[in-house]
Amino acid sequence: MNSELRDRVERAARTHALLNAVKHGSDAEVGAVMGPLMGENPDFREHADEIPGVVGGVVAEVNDLSAAKRRAELEELAPEQLAELEADDEGDDHPLPDLPNVDDHDEVVMRAAPNPNGPWHLGHARMPAVIGTYKQRYGGRFLCRFDDTDPETKRPDLDAYDAILGAIDYLGFDPDEVIRASDRLETYYDHARELIDLGGAYTCSCPQAEFSDLKNAGEACPHREKDAGRTREEFEAMVDGEFSAGEMTLRVRTDITHKNPALRDWVAFRMIDRPHPRPEAADYRCWPMLDFQSGVDDHLTGVTHIIRGIDLQDSAKRQRFVYDYFDWTYPEVVHWGHVQVDAYDVQLSTSTIKDLIDDGTLDGWDDPRAPTLASLQRRGIRGEAIVDAMVELGTSTTNVDLSMSAVYANNRDLIDDGADRHFLVRDGVEKTVSGGPDAGHPPVHPDHEERGRREIPVLGGVLVEPDDVPSAGDRVWLKGFGCVRHADGDFEYVGDDIGAVREEGVPVVHWVPATGGVPVRLRTMDGDVTGVAEPAFADTAVDDVVQFERVGFARVDRHDEDESVAYFAHE
Repeated sequence: MNSELRDRVERAARTHALLNAVKHGSDAEVGAVMGPLMGENPDFREHADEIPGVVGGVVAEVNDLSAAKRRAELEELAPEQLAELEADDEGDDHPLPDLPNVDDHDEVVMRAAPNPNGPWHLGHARMPAVIGTYKQRYGGRFLCRFDDTDPETKRPDLDAYDAILGAIDYLGFDPDEVIRASDRLETYYDHARELIDLGGAYTCSCPQAEFSDLKNAGEACPHREKDAGRTREEFEAMVDGEFSAGEMTLRVRTDITHKNPALRDWVAFRMIDRPHPRPEAADYRCWPMLDFQSGVDDHLTGVTHIIRGIDLQDSAKRQRFVYDYFDWTYPEVVHWGHVQVDAYDVQLSTSTIKDLIDDGTLDGWDDPRAPTLASLQRRGIRGEAIVDAMVELGTSTTNVDLSMSAVYANNRDLIDDGADRHFLVRDGVEKTVSGGPDAGHPPVHPDHEERGRREIPVLGGVLVEPDDVPSAGDRVWLKGFGCVRHADGDFEYVGDDIGAVREEGVPVVHWVPATGGVPVRLRTMDGDVTGVAEPAFADTAVDDVVQFERVGFARVDRHDEDESVAYFAHE
């Protein structure tokens, strides 16, 4: 490829890469650029072996640009096409509002800050779903910071760190950086020392109840006016572990008469005797409170926008005292209400779910009855379906309800085309069939004849569900086989004229052979259901999502010697 041709390819590819990125609010993809590029430039085709490499380099350059720079360059290169995109967008009602105070040159940095005291339930998905979507919109950064500085009350679960990162990956996102606060104690100590020197903190040995009474009365405790030197000495003793739990705290000096008692001289560090479960942090005894730790980390990691619950408004107010001492600029804050989920009997609470697992009510975090991301993943729910439903909730300050039917509808759109069909009969009633073909041949997928047809033998009889057995003399249509009449306690083949269904209303039912079927245990939100599937189900692969016709979609979990196990997703 000569240099002139290469320049043409790069210019055209850049325009299409910018269009692709701006249109979808995410990184451009080589495949999405190649199609229109080659279609509009037939003379490129003879260099088809070389062009993808050139396009890949261009796409990488475009993906390194901020969202604002992509739009600005597209306006320069292809203003008409940008105008068309913007005209198409005018009618869109985006569920997520624009983030406040974002200039074209700003890099948006947001963080999810989970407490790793257990794997995530469904409510936890909202934060990474929204942050990840904003990252795509603005071309920003997504941090995951484990706020694990409470080794006692919200004690970290060592397995939860990886479980949470796995959940973020399941939802379709990859954090740009992962931080564990328990690795950063020395950083918090350094900032505490600086805060003491600035006159912003003092050590206090008041019993908790005694200080609470003083605080509520708007009165200072006797330690408030001690000098920085003594405070520094006592804080170093805290760091060295010379005090026991409850003996000494470090408080941020705020306004002891503030109209909100929750903001008066709040605790920044306290002593905890119980060792942290992570070996790297087990020797520490002086631990920061969340408002101090989180506030320092937000500044040091460059967080520009924080999303937090409306019930945490006081956290921002407390942290602003620290930011004022250090002369830092506080991030923009978006408050939202809690998300509530229907369809579950189990509360959205990590501690509640853990208790139910411990007492044997649930058999693990991925029990189909548990409202957890691990459960949804095992049931065959795509992470994208959850993200789309969460994003649709927006960022309202009022509590919002997540209907699982919305998640299921999204998931159905994602999986239906790829889900092969199978029959599963529960509580089967056996009937012999006289006459007709030796086997039925329903399609593998009704919309994809190219996938072929299944073969389900009839000789030896069939099993149908109890509610599908017609009254004596009445007919049913065994799907993929034909019409049978219930006569003398068994089925009699009467033909394959589909008019019996379309014109006479003969019901269509699913069925399996009486012998040779696959025993199946279907795990559902209402408990386990047993049944028999058609023989071909034995050939499905683990993690395949299938549709049991007239039952619903399910994920294949495993094939044991005595039975196969599938997890029900939804109808």
